[in-house]
Amino acid sequence: MTSRSSQLFARAQERIPAGVNSPVRAFRNVGGEPFFIERAAGSKIWDVDGKEYIDYVGSWGPAILGHAPKVIVDAVRDTAAYGLSFGIPNPFEFEMAELICQWMPSIEKVRMVNSGTEAAMSCIRLARGFTGLDKIIKFDGCYHGHADSLLVQAGSGALTHGRPNSAGVPKAFAELTISLPFNDVDLVRKAFGENKNEIACVILEPIPANAGLYFPKQDFLSILREECTKNGALLILDEVMTGFRVARGGAQEIYGIKPDLSVLGKVIGGGLPVGAFGGRAEIMDQLSPDGPVYQAGTLSGNPLAMAAGLVQLREMERIDAWELLEKLGARLETLTRDAISDSKIDITFHRIGSMFCLFFAPGPIVDLAGAKRSDLKKFAKFFHACLERGVYFAPSQFETGFISTAHTPNDIETTARIVRDALRSL
Repeated sequence: MTSRSSQLFARAQERIPAGVNSPVRAFRNVGGEPFFIERAAGSKIWDVDGKEYIDYVGSWGPAILGHAPKVIVDAVRDTAAYGLSFGIPNPFEFEMAELICQWMPSIEKVRMVNSGTEAAMSCIRLARGFTGLDKIIKFDGCYHGHADSLLVQAGSGALTHGRPNSAGVPKAFAELTISLPFNDVDLVRKAFGENKNEIACVILEPIPANAGLYFPKQDFLSILREECTKNGALLILDEVMTGFRVARGGAQEIYGIKPDLSVLGKVIGGGLPVGAFGGRAEIMDQLSPDGPVYQAGTLSGNPLAMAAGLVQLREMERIDAWELLEKLGARLETLTRDAISDSKIDITFHRIGSMFCLFFAPGPIVDLAGAKRSDLKKFAKFFHACLERGVYFAPSQFETGFISTAHTPNDIETTARIVRDALRSL
């Protein structure tokens, strides 16, 4: 008997390219067909065929309080009663701006947008406008959205589908982007030396989370800060994934780094489409209408996204979400490492707070080259074994898992048991 998900996917493919509105959803990297979701609540999702899953995708990061938390649903409902979007300033915008600047002291001014892609794209344009320079440095496997200049050795869906360089990106754009291995400071210094007075900025995920999950080596970020300052380039930290999740002040708080600009998204929207970018006032003041760098957005700062995000951030602070997430993450790590040890399979487990990844490869993994050693066939079997047993991880080896405050100790114990069973089945 054909499932409802299969029926819906067949219909979707008739009108939507590949049947999905974002590539990684297509299950191409793991085989099979995607399932369709009917509803979600807390740590669980239910597909249209009625099957329940413990969810570790969390809408790819925003659902840090779990799905459909009452405080956010109530805030959206109450706000919607007064209007969905105005295209005119509303009070939630500056409340969000004040909160972001308070929690991330490197940000003196911030502008709201509608996605992480838009925020990263705007940061690059702003850096070029502020410095008067054209070239940028990024890092292999770091994903900053699908703007032309950034789809060079990209992560996330671009990596998952084996095309880290996208068709449709003009050669001239790609030539302005220098992509280097993550964690290699010598090559950063060499790039600056070979492109004197040409590099506008260095952009990176401080904790790369779009090629799996790996971490900066000691002093890597501080050396990037020094090199940018020395060479007149801006340092941009893309904290779409890590911002307000790994710590109240993001990865820059953990590592003690002060970027010139920061890219934000995910958590600050409470589950609604959102993005933001901000930094030093003298840089941000170059934006139109005060400055010559144009950026605009009809739905930017819309009341629904701002209200949802504000409630989410305030609730996180009220319950000290970061302490709870660390406890849940530590427990999952302990149990998962035990299961990996018993399996005798070469797996490298990485975690920071509520973010985690299982690489089906031996360690150490500190860059994209290490991540790409992973056994993708084995991961695909593991993914489906977990899915069949009711645990939903991202359908790609090159993505990160997310824990929410709605995950219970029982969810963690159940997940670890299912991971153990799935590994045994391999």
